[in-house]
Amino acid sequence: MTYSETIEYLYAQLPVFHRMGAKAIKPGLDNIRKLCDYLGNPQDTFRSIHVGGTNGKGSSSHLLAAVLQSAGYKTGLYTSPHLKSFTERIRIDGLPMPEEEVADFVDRHRAFIEDLKPSFFEVTVGMAFDYFARQNVDIAVIEVGLGGRLDSTNVITPLVSLITNIGWDHSDILGDSLEQIAYEKAGIIKPGVPVVVSEHDPETDAVFRSRAEECGSPILFGSDLFVANNLSVSGRGREITVDTLDEKEVPLVLGLLGTYQLKNVAGVLGVLKVLSSSSFHPNPSFKKLHIPSVAVEDGLAHVVERTGLKGRWQFLQLNPTVICDTGHNEPGIRSVMESLQTVSYRQLHLVVGFVKDKDLSRVIRLFPKEARYYFCQPDLPRALDADLLAEEFRAHGLVGEVSKDVNHALKTALSRAQPDDCILVTGSTYVVAELNQL
Repeated sequence: MTYSETIEYLYAQLPVFHRMGAKAIKPGLDNIRKLCDYLGNPQDTFRSIHVGGTNGKGSSSHLLAAVLQSAGYKTGLYTSPHLKSFTERIRIDGLPMPEEEVADFVDRHRAFIEDLKPSFFEVTVGMAFDYFARQNVDIAVIEVGLGGRLDSTNVITPLVSLITNIGWDHSDILGDSLEQIAYEKAGIIKPGVPVVVSEHDPETDAVFRSRAEECGSPILFGSDLFVANNLSVSGRGREITVDTLDEKEVPLVLGLLGTYQLKNVAGVLGVLKVLSSSSFHPNPSFKKLHIPSVAVEDGLAHVVERTGLKGRWQFLQLNPTVICDTGHNEPGIRSVMESLQTVSYRQLHLVVGFVKDKDLSRVIRLFPKEARYYFCQPDLPRALDADLLAEEFRAHGLVGEVSKDVNHALKTALSRAQPDDCILVTGSTYVVAELNQL
């Protein structure tokens, strides 16, 4: 099959979460274990870092990969979902997996895939592990897809686990309390493997401490070790300082501009601290990584160039300012609105679209009443109809125009906006993914 035929085959034959939602999930790790065993357990042949959490896990994964690349390590990066091309999910040193490699993997293993009947996500995880193993990566950063305990990525034994934060998302799958959601996320903590939690939360700290104690795993909270302070945005990126335990104030530049990235920095630096020191590892055979400070500075500043990350507080144009962000749940939208406070504008225009399984009652209250709204929907079965979305917002006193397509909605907003206005596109990864300007 050609690459395009391969992608069509995967979408047609396998249940896909971003199209179907929870119905696409195949509970348990049996399928991915069978697939990995069939492939020769490639996940056991390279070192890895496992990254989970409600928000920030994608950005943190890219930041870690960028630093490791800058330190000279051949670095695999597995993330999901993709924005423009399936190959974005599987990268080595920032370069997407070649299309012919994707087609070849499915061709070689098609009979087994059809016999096993895995999910789309399970196949992509196995494909990533196989590719990283065959390409002899030094280390791979593996982002959790959903949850953690039963996520298909949870068959690796990493050098360190990172949990970014816990918030309300996918409660229909993960549980209807933050403690239950945290329990699922804590499932990536492995016996004897250190875990870094980016920030404290009184509702979930005990869950992580309990799981770490049960596993005999050292646990560190990034915010106990590092405090990131925002200074300003310059031509180089977001200028910050980081306060450390030894009371040093370290100047750094972040290539990701959202103010919410300050929360991710502590967790990322915590993981790098664990990787570069043997004192946190119960396993005496652990060999620390050489990650000089210049690599940390370079990786954080050039994360977009190193890894190709898109859609996180990304400026698409100026005059008027157009920003897109993949925030799609309560903590994500709250962080987006906090970042918006750092932008100067005359009038705010919001292009918004969601998928069906989001709890809008928690999200709508975070949107400003003074903005002008343009409602749209992504082109997939799981999309929330733009007319229904407009009705939901109207019930909270937020009114606007309806467009079925995000690019038409943005075009309308641009026609209404003055040069000193700001247009923000947000609400769903899949809405941002369909932007022609991305």
